[in-house]
Amino acid sequence: MMTSTKEIYKLFLQHPLISTDTRKILPGSLFFALKGEKFDAHTFAEKAIEAGAAYVVIDNPAYQLTEKYLLVDDVLTALQDLARHHRRQLTIPVIGLTGTNGKTTTKELINSVLSQHFKTQATQGNLNNHIGVPLSILTIDATHEIAVIEMGANHQKEIELLCSIAQPSHGLITNVGKAHLEGFGGFEGVKKGKGELYDYLKNSGGTVFINTDSFELIQMQLHRDIENVYNYGTRSDINYIYGKLTENGPFLSLKWNRKIGTDGNKVKTQLTGAYNLANILAAICIGVFFNLSDEEINKGVEGYQPKNNRSQITQTATNTLICDYYNANPSSMQVAIENIGKIKADRKVLILGDMFELGDEAAAEHTAIIQKALETPVDQRIFIGKEFAHAAKSIDHGPWTMDKNVFFDTAEDAITALKANPIKNSTILIKGSRGMALERLVELF
Repeated sequence: MMTSTKEIYKLFLQHPLISTDTRKILPGSLFFALKGEKFDAHTFAEKAIEAGAAYVVIDNPAYQLTEKYLLVDDVLTALQDLARHHRRQLTIPVIGLTGTNGKTTTKELINSVLSQHFKTQATQGNLNNHIGVPLSILTIDATHEIAVIEMGANHQKEIELLCSIAQPSHGLITNVGKAHLEGFGGFEGVKKGKGELYDYLKNSGGTVFINTDSFELIQMQLHRDIENVYNYGTRSDINYIYGKLTENGPFLSLKWNRKIGTDGNKVKTQLTGAYNLANILAAICIGVFFNLSDEEINKGVEGYQPKNNRSQITQTATNTLICDYYNANPSSMQVAIENIGKIKADRKVLILGDMFELGDEAAAEHTAIIQKALETPVDQRIFIGKEFAHAAKSIDHGPWTMDKNVFFDTAEDAITALKANPIKNSTILIKGSRGMALERLVELF
């Protein structure tokens, strides 16, 4: 006999913990035996019970040993339906956000600001997909006053699905750029896919926060004619809040204001990268919207320290590292390269790794990044990966020498060369797709 969502929810209220990995079983939890391309957690169902799970949710009757094994049609759908049902019981604001770049940093900034006044719950780490969003929703309990839910996607209709689960009352798209082009079907596909958040909020009467410095976001909003819109950006005449950078060396300082004619607020952050101004202003805008004081907002922004190798500054004995190798795409590469060209430093080095999931656009996009790097005033450029090496053949780049510019097919080749030719007394940007594992280079500096 199949177990309904309402029956599982009754058990969830008694055991409000969810587990999906038997290596991290939470005693008294509900264990969902999810399946993937290379695994089937049903094979660990009995182990989950032995490790302390109260119940196991399965969709293969062959594993139903006792009444503790709850049979459903599909385990993933059951998890998503449970999260939807739980979300419908909540009356708090839920802020949903997506975008090509800056999602996690913006989510953390928003959470840091709002937590100065409210008890918040936010997506942990990068749990932003069809499994992570349901898990995040199911961590919200009666004590929370606001939730911040990050939503990621690499295909169209994914944000639509995640909105149906998280049911955001408020939301923002950080930006739209060139990422996951293969899955989205090009840049227009990216705009359509990310715009599914705007579609949901328009249809549900929700509130949207929009960066007016982004032409694409403005056009996407106007195309949908969303009613409840609050703008943020650098212009003083059209925005709910506005601000500008006052220092980038390498940590950011900024000045922001609620309205024209007042002195405004000066804030020193622990973030690097001029591209993070928009992310900071988004958090400030949401803080103002939810009636936080300027002091609370400033404290939240100043107190946020980036983690997980996203615009994270690491100081070594001889170098300043800008660790930004959690992920990379053409849009984030462009702004990261622009930023290091602008920051104050005596000696600057670019270390760039291949970008993934670009499909037919890979060669053109890697070529464009090489051109951007060559045009940027830095002292040394190091490119790592077969895509960059292949793209270099079509560029009149001059001599590739370790003194100035060089290509390596693999990170291992780069490590060998850097050990023989160490870099010292430099500000170094390390950026590439996650699969390049560029964190292996850090210990060399």
